[in-house]
Amino acid sequence: MGGPNPALARTRRAVEEAFGAAGVGAGSSVLLAVSGGSDSMALAQAAVFVCRREGIVASSLTVDHGWREGSADEAASVRSALEAMGVESAGVARVESKGGGGLESAARAARYAALAEAARSMPGRAAVVCGHTADDQAETVLMGLGRGSGPRSIAGMPAVGACPGAPDVPLVRPFLGLRRADLRQALASEGVEWVEDPTNDVDSPVRAADGSLLRRAAVRHRCMPALEDSLGPGVVEALARTAAMIREDLSALDGFAEEIDAKLGAEPSVRELAGLPPALRTRILRRRAIDGGARPGELTSWHIATLDSLVSRRRGRSSLDLPGMRVTIDEGRITFDGAVPANREENCGSS
Repeated sequence: MGGPNPALARTRRAVEEAFGAAGVGAGSSVLLAVSGGSDSMALAQAAVFVCRREGIVASSLTVDHGWREGSADEAASVRSALEAMGVESAGVARVESKGGGGLESAARAARYAALAEAARSMPGRAAVVCGHTADDQAETVLMGLGRGSGPRSIAGMPAVGACPGAPDVPLVRPFLGLRRADLRQALASEGVEWVEDPTNDVDSPVRAADGSLLRRAAVRHRCMPALEDSLGPGVVEALARTAAMIREDLSALDGFAEEIDAKLGAEPSVRELAGLPPALRTRILRRRAIDGGARPGELTSWHIATLDSLVSRRRGRSSLDLPGMRVTIDEGRITFDGAVPANREENCGSS
């Protein structure tokens, strides 16, 4: 009797390798993020197999954003399918997408918050596992390019990292090297069904505040096809490779910055900082600001660029209020004071 379908074998191997890289082994717990779409159902299909064989406890969470009628019933059906598949404990969480940054950003934050909360409640050090593919990675790179917010935004998603907004919760993405078509082949080989979410369609009824198509759906259905028509096949793989290379470069720069930062002392010399390449200096300034009490979620590239310009000018005494703290440059030294009121207006001044 032959082995599993090649596509199914690839998904299982990808999960094995990702779990190994993340240190997930016998006795560990994982929380599978399963929406019911093809990517996440393929994740459950492969992960349940690997977890059974390796002695890993696999639970799941389906997040219902309530964006359309019948979503609660759909989430309940997904939970039943996961239980039949062999997931130890399948849960459903209803969340509200509120906050700044647009509907997609708010939904993403709410989804990861629900996953992190569920992971923390599980025995041991539970890792969240997501089914993001090479297609998702390519879309993420394009959206980062469109925002123009620097190399970190086009480095894509890490295969192993922390859950966004929850640095204490590990997150694993086994399928970043696989295409969505591979996952659908794996599901079809075993007769596993999935949900087609109309939110991801080009004619989605769910829209941004200005009435336009959600950004990821626009990139998926308009940008990617246009790029492939213009540049030929292989665009998704090329963008995913680009993200991986940039991530390696960023990791190296972060490491160099950390080594230099450790030698600068409690109140770094402005002269020493100004003599560093901007790529290292801005990393150190950002790290110092966060360690000093700045709120990471509100600390923007504008804040760091403005602070960097103060350091580079090295003229007299100057200060800058960041979200949650004040930075002061005086007598050739820079200090980060987290005692500033959190609601203080940001300002930049010098004397």
